Amino acid sequence: MTLEELRRVAAEVGLPGYAAKQMADWLYKKKVSRIADMTNISAAKRASLSELFEVGAYPPSDCRRSLDGTVKYLYEAGTGRFVESVYIPTEDRFTLCVSSQVGCKMNCLFCMTGKQGFSANLTANQILNQIRSLPENEKLTNIVFMGMGEPLDNTDELFKVLEILTSSYGYAWSPKRITVSTIGVLKGLRRFLEESECHLAVSLHSPFPEERLSLMPVEKAFPIKEVMELIRRYDFTHQRRVSFEYIVFKGLNDTPLHARALVRLLDGIPCRVNLIRFHAIPHVPLETSDIKRMEAFRDLLNDRGVVCTIRASRGEDIFAACGMLSTAKSITFVK
Repeated sequence: MTLEELRRVAAEVGLPGYAAKQMADWLYKKKVSRIADMTNISAAKRASLSELFEVGAYPPSDCRRSLDGTVKYLYEAGTGRFVESVYIPTEDRFTLCVSSQVGCKMNCLFCMTGKQGFSANLTANQILNQIRSLPENEKLTNIVFMGMGEPLDNTDELFKVLEILTSSYGYAWSPKRITVSTIGVLKGLRRFLEESECHLAVSLHSPFPEERLSLMPVEKAFPIKEVMELIRRYDFTHQRRVSFEYIVFKGLNDTPLHARALVRLLDGIPCRVNLIRFHAIPHVPLETSDIKRMEAFRDLLNDRGVVCTIRASRGEDIFAACGMLSTAKSITFVK
């Protein structure tokens, strides 16, 4: 709950307004797991609170460990529903990839989460619990909303989580440590650009609208040109940054023609392009581009003034890499 919601809780059980900050301190600073442990609130009021509420922290129900150190955690998200989050340690960064929905509505051709279909939006509790209950929580340096689902299709719950993560009453994280990824849901994106200082990552994957549509049905509802027009209205030179995610497919979007078109599309936007190796999924007729073509693509962008890097692939052996998250026990794949 946000501080404002905790104020309403305090009023509901007859506590003074300042008790909201006391509860927030117990929840987000001291990270208690029981209301009974909030010892600066009277025993009678704690009993009243416990009748109506619970802290809501619960551990992962399973985990899988990759040979490269990546760990994929499974969390319950309601009866018969699960989501995955991915902990990615490196020498100087410890990143958690967080999910925002059970499944996804967007049905991108290259993504297993989309093949799973959509079941439910996660609540703020279910999103935040992936962070709060992570066994490596104290090591975390960065959070990326790049797990299952489209974050900006679940904006109300997402923004509650971002407030709790960045507010002084909550975890007091710098927005510079948080990145939200989107395929370009315009209404949610507009709200994010207005209200948040967190970093933005946009899933792009082709500079050509018809080709992008063949990969991402969302291109029809939210054309990439309109997404770019919106992004150009905001400042990405100081506090926050924007990056573009570009999965590279062999013989499809990895040509010099694509690279030059991408430079034109991004003209005037101070940004970074992250090239991502495609991770094959069943029954999808796409192939991984080879490293030499990816390097040539990267070098062309850098030579034209667009900062471009190749993202290291992590956790592929446990199906934790980009586009591979799915909790469906049986999935009908649609080409």
